[in-house]
Amino acid sequence: MRKNNWSKLIFSFFTFFSISLLFLIFLFIIKESLPFFKDIGIIDFLKGKSWRSGTNLNYGLLPILLASIYSSFIAIVIATPISLSISLLIVGYISNRYKKYINNMLNLLSGIPSVIYGFLGLKVIVKFFENNLNMPTGESTLAGGILLAFMIVPFITSVTVDKMEKTYSKYMEIATSLGLSKIYFLRTVILKDSLKNLLAGVLLGLGRAFGETMAVMMVIGNAPIMPKLLGKAQTIPSLIALEMGMAEVGSIHYHSLFAAGLVLMIINIIINLLFSIVSRSSNEEV
Repeated sequence: MRKNNWSKLIFSFFTFFSISLLFLIFLFIIKESLPFFKDIGIIDFLKGKSWRSGTNLNYGLLPILLASIYSSFIAIVIATPISLSISLLIVGYISNRYKKYINNMLNLLSGIPSVIYGFLGLKVIVKFFENNLNMPTGESTLAGGILLAFMIVPFITSVTVDKMEKTYSKYMEIATSLGLSKIYFLRTVILKDSLKNLLAGVLLGLGRAFGETMAVMMVIGNAPIMPKLLGKAQTIPSLIALEMGMAEVGSIHYHSLFAAGLVLMIINIIINLLFSIVSRSSNEEV
């Protein structure tokens, strides 16, 4: 009993510490953003269409924000059907003997450093665009979206498979006794019952895609202009990573990067809150 109390106390301490650390980081970013918002309003910052530092200062986040949304949307559109197909394949057609190896492979893929994905994107995706689409450079929003799609497939698949496995174990004997074909069972029972978990996985992948820095920075072109599918663009994380090192501490440029980081953090908090709500709703149905 005393051991359980100590365990509970330790877990409570680290939970409180983690939440407090996140809250302090959030407060610090707000503090460093305020000097910028005193000079440039939040609305002007969000709807501004050009970003220029140096002698001609102009800090408009709209093209960079749209590029982050655009590339993440492309990633979700590509990754969702792939993840869903892999999940159904694992649950319905892979024997238990091999499932653990596939799960280990998914965990391995999700743990690969993003710079490795970036190098693969440069050598495969960017080169393919240059050689087959007659582009002077293959760096583009589409290249960033495709690369992000492959990076988030393991996250969406892992969340979806967990729910599908439980549903499959619960209803498989009934489906077999009724003479239902496996493909019909997977399509009408497993898929329908796992839609909320699929949505949770998509939200988790979206948060991962929105915050990705290095891999996207290596293939998207890093041009702070309005994004086009086959044109260069720049995301918020890559903007911060590229310019923070050359921004003078205390300058308007320095504070503008914290303002961009604040926007990114708020978006990720919203996505994670939605993920928690959907996950909780899905678990209550089990």
